[in-house]
Formats: sequence, C-alpha cells, structure tokens
Amino acid sequence: MLTSPVVALDAWIRGRFKDLNTELEEHYFGLENPAAVEEHCLETKSALRDEGRALVASVLAEDRPPTDEDTAYDVLGNVGLYMAALRRHELTNPDREQRSPFPEASAIAQKLALGLGVVPRFATAHINLRNLAHEGFHKSFTWLKDEQIFITYNCLSILGYIRAADVLRRIVPLGVTHPVSIHLLREAERALRDVALHNKVLDETLDVRRFFYNIRPYFKTYRVGRTEYRGANAGDFAAINEIDLQLGLCRTSDSSYAAVMLEKMPFMTREDQQILQLASRRTSLMDSWLALERKTLEPKNQPALAAFISVCEAHGLTAAQHHDLFVKRFIEAPAVALDERHMTQLTASGPPLDVLVQALEALRDKRLAADRNDIDTRYADLERLRAAVHR
Repeated sequence: MLTSPVVALDAWIRGRFKDLNTELEEHYFGLENPAAVEEHCLETKSALRDEGRALVASVLAEDRPPTDEDTAYDVLGNVGLYMAALRRHELTNPDREQRSPFPEASAIAQKLALGLGVVPRFATAHINLRNLAHEGFHKSFTWLKDEQIFITYNCLSILGYIRAADVLRRIVPLGVTHPVSIHLLREAERALRDVALHNKVLDETLDVRRFFYNIRPYFKTYRVGRTEYRGANAGDFAAINEIDLQLGLCRTSDSSYAAVMLEKMPFMTREDQQILQLASRRTSLMDSWLALERKTLEPKNQPALAAFISVCEAHGLTAAQHHDLFVKRFIEAPAVALDERHMTQLTASGPPLDVLVQALEALRDKRLAADRNDIDTRYADLERLRAAVHR
C-alpha cells in the first residue's frame, strides 16, 4: 500500500528528523563555542534540508488539503517544525533574506494557516497540547533527554493553568458569594500550586547549558514567504491570560496588556482565541468583590474572599517563578557568554534581550499586584480586599 505524502512527512518528523537534529546538537555541544554552528556538519544539514524539502514538495504536489481542522493543524505543525529546524541550523535566516528560500514549505504553511486563522508557523500547541504520541513517543526536535524534560513539564504546567482557568470560569454564572464558589477557588489555588511544583521540578532537572544551546535555538523567528514571524512562546495559550482577566490582576483597559494579548492571539489555536475573546468581556472576580466591599461585606463571605486572595497570590507566585527562575537563569545568565553577533535574534519573540526582560518584569509585577506607580497594577485594590478580610 502506498503511503500518502502527509503520512510520510509525519513519519519522517517522528524519526529521521529527530535523528539528524540530535546528531547536529551533539556535535554543536562539544564545540568550544556552541553558538557558532554555521560552518559545521554541512553534509548532515544538507540531508535534513533536502529530505524534508522532498517530502514537503510531495505534500504540496498532492494538493489534497486536510478535511478536518485537527489534521490541518497537525500538518501545519510538521511543516513548521521542519522550517524551525532549518532556521536553527542557519540554513535560513531572516536577517539575510527578503523571503524564505523554501517556497514549498511556505506555500503549505500559508494555505493551512489561512483556513485555520492562525500564524503559518509551528507554535506552542504543536509541541504541547496538540502533540499526539505514537507508542509513547511524541514529536520533538531531538531525542535529547533535556528536550523531553522541557516538553513534559511545560505541558504539565500548561495543563495546571487550564485547570485553574476552567474552575474560575465556573464562578461567573454562580457569583462570588455562592456557597460553591469557595470550593472552586480552592481548586483553582491547588491547580496553581501544582504549576509551581512542576516549575520547581523543571528548574531542578533541566540542564541550563543544554537548554540554552540545544533547545532554545529552535524557537527563533523565521520567514514564511516574505513575512517574518516571531518564535513560539511558552505563553501562547489562553488559560494564563484568562486567569489574569478572571482574577482581575490584569485588565484590557491597560493598553500595554491588551497589546500583549492582541500580539499573541494568532499564535494560539482558534479554540484558545475564542476563550480569550470571551474572557476579555467578563467582569473580573476582583471587581465583583470590590463592588461587595463598597456596600457591605458580610462576615460569612470573608472566607470566600480570603480564598480569592489566595488564588491571586498563587498566580503571582507562578509568574515570579517563571521570571526569576527561568528567564534569569536559563536565558539572561548564559547569554552573558555570547559574542555580539550571536546576540541578534536571541529571543523567541524577536526584540533585544534587555527589552524583552523589561516587558516580562512588568507582566510579572502585574500578576503579583506589585506596588508600582509606573505600570497598571491592582496593588491598592488587592490591599483593600485584604483589609476587608480582617475587619
């Protein structure tokens, strides 16, 4: 029986593609400067480029678009993984090109993305929540142990955020003073505490040097057609922003936060885009509690308010963890050793590292409701609610 081009590409991504990338990464890791990969392993790089290009060209030539959304998204991911690997190994680089030198892959990605309403590149969901395992093996760039750790614990953290967002959403039709709401708030806090535990394990088990030199480079910007798209970002899913908005720690009236949401929207699945659109129209739990506090907060409602504050604190903890553990330890610290030419496009999102870090610090402090007067935070409102608990 003949194998369809789509199936053949998927099989290659799950096997030979990982073999070639792993061979390249092991060689790079042994170099005196693991960031200087341009002139190394040219034969292996050519095999990766040419084998993938032939398979992608076969998919394009067949001209049989997937009939369902799940398959379309999966094919987009496979083409995207291939294009990201080409970028990682310096077989393409948006700084030296006006358009992608891989027109077949660009054509497929653009066609699929148009129907799906997403960006035409691989995104976080392709590695995490939309990554179907075959006989225990999911898709990845390499077979490296550290990449498997990175994917597993990122996925667990994302699922924790999704659990928290889901139970918080259930409070909306019930109201904050409903007797069931306190149980939902406690469940949301448990989910966020689980995220913190998964983050801690990731911090303790992921090798910093391996991540920086052998995993991070696959998440760089690359061109599809003439357009340059930023790299996949671990935050490209709806739940974390839905929690921001449901709790009220962040607001769409804050132009800088709204800009973050608008920028990331097409990097999420269509389902996640719809979730975020709905969340942006709801009244936050914090605003609901403040409305009660301005009238009369009865003593019987104080435990539920305390539970709400605990959820806010748990969400702030995970935000601080991400920034203070991962951004500082896994990106900022090892970046000190890079020479100037390798600092370009260091970050997945495109801007220089110092600009990205400043933006991430602001986002962390919004989620912490930190006492800052230069950005929009809910510090004063949360303090007001804390005082109400102790009256």
